[in-house]
Amino acid sequence: MTTELLTALVLFAFVTSATPGPNNLMLMASGANYGFMRSIPHMLGISIGFGVMIVLVGAGLAEVFARHPASYTLLQVLSVLYLGYLAWRIATAAPLDRDANTGRPMTFLQAAAFQWVNPKAWAMALTALSVYAQSQTLGAFVAVALTFATVNLPAITLWTVLGQQMARLLTDPRRLTLFNRGMALLLIASLYPVLFPS
Repeated sequence: MTTELLTALVLFAFVTSATPGPNNLMLMASGANYGFMRSIPHMLGISIGFGVMIVLVGAGLAEVFARHPASYTLLQVLSVLYLGYLAWRIATAAPLDRDANTGRPMTFLQAAAFQWVNPKAWAMALTALSVYAQSQTLGAFVAVALTFATVNLPAITLWTVLGQQMARLLTDPRRLTLFNRGMALLLIASLYPVLFPS
């Protein structure tokens, strides 16, 4: 990979990782509800899970979707349903007693698995592979995945820290409930490109 191509990939990875989407909205909610430390497995699950997804998609899953378009449609339906379920869980989350260490943030494996039903992750992976993995070899897919994982983690950490800082304003259970409902609505809004493609 040339220096120019790597620079472009790093920029693409940062912009797509740092802009709002299902992962970042859920991390902000996690930071607000559970704090930074308890959200670390969620963050690592996103970065590592997305990297694995890039390699596997590059190694053949994109070809499966091209040959069997119904499988991609099924994935989109499952994505919408699962994101709807997550939005409902966020909207109806009970206020936590932080000192009691109650509640459960998303685990590493849950966050990694979530990438497979995240519409933004699919768009990012397919674009990155088609534009930046020019040789279309396993080595190129791994290089794209490692670049994304390296850039993604600091970018998504910002969302968790933002949520943690907002927690100071959300000590009132009513404000926290409103925040969670707002995050749930934004999560549903992030489905717009899937539900209403241009």
